[in-house]
Amino acid sequence: MSREPASAAPQSPSVPHVADSHDLIRVHGARENNLKDVSVEIPKRRLTVFTGVSGSGKSSLVFDTVAAESQRLINETYSAFVQGFMPTLARPEVDVLDGLTTVISVDQSRMGADPRSTVGTATDANAMLRILFSRLGDPHIGPPSAYSFNTASVRASGAITVQRGAKTKAEKATFERTGGMCPRCEGRGSVTDFDLSQLYDDSKSLSEGALTIPGYSVDGWYGRIYSGCGFFDPDKPIRDFTERELRDLLHKEPTKIKVEGINLTYEGLIPKIQKSFLAKDKEAMQPHIRAFVERAVTFTTCPECDGTRLSEGARSSKIKGISIADACAMEIRDLADWVRGLDEPSVAPLLTALQNTLDSFVEIGLGYLSLERPAGTLSGGEAQRVKMIRHLGSSLTDVTYVFDEPTSGLHPHDIQRMNELLLRLRDKGNTVLVVEHKPEVIAIADHVVDLGPGAGTAGGTVCFEGTVDGLRASDTVTGRHLDDRASLKESVRKPTGTLEIRGATANNLRGVDVDVPLGVLVAVTGVAGSGKSSLLHGSIPADAGVVSVDQAPIRGSRRSNPATYTGLLDPIRKAFAKANGVKPALFSANSEGACPACNGAGVIYTDLAMMAGVATTCEDCEGRRFEASVLEYRLGGRDISEVLAMPVAEAEEFFGAGEARTPAAHKILTRLADVGLGYLTLGQPLTTLSGGERQRLKLATHMAEKGGIYVLDEPTTGLHLADVEQLLGLLDRLVGSGKSVIVIEHHQAVMAHADWIIDLGPGAGHDGGRIVFEGTPADLVAGRSTLTAEHLAAYVGS
Repeated sequence: MSREPASAAPQSPSVPHVADSHDLIRVHGARENNLKDVSVEIPKRRLTVFTGVSGSGKSSLVFDTVAAESQRLINETYSAFVQGFMPTLARPEVDVLDGLTTVISVDQSRMGADPRSTVGTATDANAMLRILFSRLGDPHIGPPSAYSFNTASVRASGAITVQRGAKTKAEKATFERTGGMCPRCEGRGSVTDFDLSQLYDDSKSLSEGALTIPGYSVDGWYGRIYSGCGFFDPDKPIRDFTERELRDLLHKEPTKIKVEGINLTYEGLIPKIQKSFLAKDKEAMQPHIRAFVERAVTFTTCPECDGTRLSEGARSSKIKGISIADACAMEIRDLADWVRGLDEPSVAPLLTALQNTLDSFVEIGLGYLSLERPAGTLSGGEAQRVKMIRHLGSSLTDVTYVFDEPTSGLHPHDIQRMNELLLRLRDKGNTVLVVEHKPEVIAIADHVVDLGPGAGTAGGTVCFEGTVDGLRASDTVTGRHLDDRASLKESVRKPTGTLEIRGATANNLRGVDVDVPLGVLVAVTGVAGSGKSSLLHGSIPADAGVVSVDQAPIRGSRRSNPATYTGLLDPIRKAFAKANGVKPALFSANSEGACPACNGAGVIYTDLAMMAGVATTCEDCEGRRFEASVLEYRLGGRDISEVLAMPVAEAEEFFGAGEARTPAAHKILTRLADVGLGYLTLGQPLTTLSGGERQRLKLATHMAEKGGIYVLDEPTTGLHLADVEQLLGLLDRLVGSGKSVIVIEHHQAVMAHADWIIDLGPGAGHDGGRIVFEGTPADLVAGRSTLTAEHLAAYVGS
């Protein structure tokens, strides 16, 4: 029998180390946006899902409070000099925030739509490929920049002054940089062509208003420059211009001139339009300018680089017969296999890093993308998963990962894979916070926080905190709807016609022919990357009268609100002006009626350099944004600031009858209520709206457009299970009013509710692009021949 050494005294029951007691993130008294003194305790190293109807305050709690404060505290650890270069973040409205760890936020904001931004440049894959080709490419053409389509080749020589001691001496120097940018398209991959008949009416002269470009009227500043420049006769019809005059009008390079006694620079119409209109993202343009660009400008593949964006030198340098252009055009899963086959000890660490990045794409379900795919064409779900890639192989632990609906844009088949990723991040010892509506994700949570009970001012409180089983048993909106399952329709509507699509080859489509039935609700389904958007956004004939509501985000400053975005403010201003006999401009906080102290912003911002700026409510107007004299004018007993403070539902009644009856305003308000935004106030800044609210606001504005066919891209994004029923009611009303509704959708409730389903697949990328099923939902479930069929059958319980 062995004896213990005398020194090993019996241990007292283990007392946890004080450092291990901080296992909660404590939030007390959070008041960001619509949160009403919310207090929650979030367990660390667990997966917590935040649920609640759209607009209940989930993002306000997770992103605007927890993530924002963590980021602010990290920024404060840098010197004041470094902080001066970083965005300044205000401290969130919260009493106590304890136990925070470093936050890595993966939100749903779409990736930059700059024409030069691609999947490869947005991740590190392109940078690594460029280094690889600069080391192994044959022939060797230069450093990594020689393979970059964002770097132009330049050559310069001249004299430089060198000082040696007391003497200065001029020496000749030559500078040269080899870039990979195609000189013709400047790295964009496409060249623009102008339809001149849309720029001017050649039967008129300039002084008769020949120019039909927005903002170029005869009396306007641009019109006066072109009329008074002296390069051509402004009273001569354009069709009578000589070749030189026409060239001066269209293409003249910048030239100094004097017009009406003012020195300025004259430039031809086409370079002017390229700089002012085409340099912007199309979605950020005002509607009338976007319509002009779509009419007047055609984008064709660059004939010189064949759309690869690269110069001839960059395309000629190859590794094992593959150029960098070929590598970027491959599907990422094929590229990963090609990189795996390279055995070059001299660049082994680089190959390993590149291999890991490409494998992460495949693992996260994006192996069907190619690196040359423009970043602006990715759907919200794809963009979010691309952002996740850099975090997958990370060795960091004890980090808080925050995700905003990571399953948006995912087929039920792909959601399982996303769940595994979230659990893997948690199991490495990280805290994972997820804002989500899908029951499949809520089911894997360790802890659930349910916010509500309603949206906007009716939300902002914690309705439930605990386990998933506890949520099911609770009587909250989410708890009641968690096990909702739509059933297949007893009978489906009969189509009134068909929309023919023939030989569609956009992106990965393989010569698809399909007849889309009209007058009914059609759901287009299939795994992410199967070709749904390519079929509906890229292949429908231009003259079909289609109103397309895609996933592009609404851009809005804090001066924009639902009233300005939907055009509702115009009829309201006119009604106020008519009732009081004054100008409509007085009733705009961005125009003449603005409070002079805060310029109509309602708050006064004080910039404090590297410290967070301070916003104080304007003392003159008390946050109402209008001049005091304007608030004396009333309509139906209310002033303009009181009208902007009304929720949509109340405003709909107010403008529907009585003294304030305004049919034009009432029509827009009815559409806002129809899409479930009855709780929003008319003057709420767009910057405070959630993703789901913005998309429904967009849907409400598009419903006014003339067109018999609506194409909606995942309208359930950001919608709570309870809101999906309301959306289905809206889609039914649209179809009932004689419209045709085509929905790209992954939500099984929408599929079950559809009259007709077109299923694409069977896989993604080059494994997709074919139609694998056309027919009614009942036939799809009965056949169980596709991935969608299996998941829909399981969902409806057949």
